[in-house]
Amino acid sequence: MPARSVVSGGQSHCGVRYSRLPSDDDGYTDLQFKRSPPKVPYKAIALATLLFLIGSILIIIGALLLAGYFGGMHSDRTVPVLIIGILVFLPGFYHLRIAYYASKGYRGYSYDDIPDFDD
Repeated sequence: MPARSVVSGGQSHCGVRYSRLPSDDDGYTDLQFKRSPPKVPYKAIALATLLFLIGSILIIIGALLLAGYFGGMHSDRTVPVLIIGILVFLPGFYHLRIAYYASKGYRGYSYDDIPDFDD
């Protein structure tokens, strides 16, 4: 920290590392409380979109298998396809919903709530 020269009563004090604060200063600056705008996590939103789409496709395929629209030879694969589809769909939908509400500026939603993989 560079040394400050404090002038009091016309005398210069070289090498003094502090200065008297004004009496009306409460020790805070306005810049302490300003938040920088959050960085948009494009990679995380792209991943959420991919998860959402893959999950949607798997749920549709599982529902069609369950309804019997596809061949009935492999009916034992219906439930696992549905479970995997739901497990992939839910995080994608959740993060896309947060990204949508954050982009629209809804209160309580921010891009900071989406995990970013650029760390």
